[in-house]
Amino acid sequence: MAKGNAFSLVALSLFVLLAANLISVESIGVCYGMIGDNLPSPNDVVRLYQSKGIRAMRIYFPDQATFNALKGTGIDLTLDVPNDVLPSLANDASAAARWVQNNILAHDGVSFKYIVVGNELFGDAANKILPAMSKIWDALCSAGRCNQIQVSTAVSFSVVKNTYPPSSGEFSESFMFPIVNFLKNTGNPLMVSIYPYFSYAHNQAQISLDYALFKSPGPVFTDGQYQYQNLFDAMVDSVYSALEKAGANSALEKAGSILALEKARSNPVRVIPVESGWPRSGGVGASLVNAQTYNQNLIKHVRNGTPKRPGNLETYIFAMFNENKKKGDEVERNFGLFNPDLSPAYPLNFN
Repeated sequence: MAKGNAFSLVALSLFVLLAANLISVESIGVCYGMIGDNLPSPNDVVRLYQSKGIRAMRIYFPDQATFNALKGTGIDLTLDVPNDVLPSLANDASAAARWVQNNILAHDGVSFKYIVVGNELFGDAANKILPAMSKIWDALCSAGRCNQIQVSTAVSFSVVKNTYPPSSGEFSESFMFPIVNFLKNTGNPLMVSIYPYFSYAHNQAQISLDYALFKSPGPVFTDGQYQYQNLFDAMVDSVYSALEKAGANSALEKAGSILALEKARSNPVRVIPVESGWPRSGGVGASLVNAQTYNQNLIKHVRNGTPKRPGNLETYIFAMFNENKKKGDEVERNFGLFNPDLSPAYPLNFN
């Protein structure tokens, strides 16, 4: 009996360790940006994902070479519908069905997980998100794939206002409210770019570097029942507060559909930080040391979730490589985890 108990204890311990390791790996994906003229081939990039144990990838437009490289690998793919395609899909269900056919259904062996309909849109362009997202979702459902692939949009963190304290967070853009209702009703997540780096760089007087890098030795502030020790958690939880204030299902409440309302209440909208990272050069606080510190601490942290939403928090790091042809400030071109020769920019353990 004693030996049997000892064996069971060892087996249980091994299982717990394995489960913890799997959670840490599956919590983290990495965005594969391609705006550069010195980047390795998609085949080499996919092999790099595999060798590092990175189980999820995001790409920002359909790419045949990447689809071919991903076939049979089991790497989960998040695929963007590019911003310039949205108007045609928003106005034409048949165009959305063709897009799904050509870019999803035609690629057997690719593990599509999310379709991201538009990236960080504002103004009139943002009004195309919901109709395009709805038509993409309908096309997936018609093909019998909406139980396998989820549909969302990626929004900038700036769609949330009153972010301190996190419980005060609310959406500042009117286009967010019908999007939230759609996500709630369909069981799809909200994807948000969460960059403590930019918050720190723009407000160093009030945000310490340690707080942004997950290095604060203890809680920095308390918000009701929750204590916050890093900026990433505070940003994510302010999005959750905005979702709560958005009501998520006001249209159903007005319609008086009790069954639909209860179904929606039991299916809260998840937040997925679909971009997060720290630059290695090009701006204030941007360095190899700080980038390594932030990203390694992020990988370790997301298995625990946030004070408001504990548990595994799926998160995507930006990005695999520096993108030397990307427009904007110099810092935008310097988020890469790896060099073009596939060597690491700095040590990073994804496991």
